[in-house]
Amino acid sequence: MVVCVCNAIREKDLKEAVRDGADTPCSAYARFGRRPKCGQCVSFARTIIAAERATA
Repeated sequence: MVVCVCNAIREKDLKEAVRDGADTPCSAYARFGRRPKCGQCVSFARTIIAAERATA
C-alpha cells in the first residue's frame, strides 16, 4: 500500500524505516531523502509508526 503518494513511499518501506530507528514521519521520510509535501499522509504515517513500534 502507498502511504505517501507525493513521495511514492510504501507501507513496507515506512515500517522498515521504523525498525531502523525512525520515530516520526519526518525522520522516516528523511531516510529516503524525502520530506512530507502536501501533508495528507502524515497522520496515516503516524498510525503506521505507532503500530510498528508497538509490535517491536
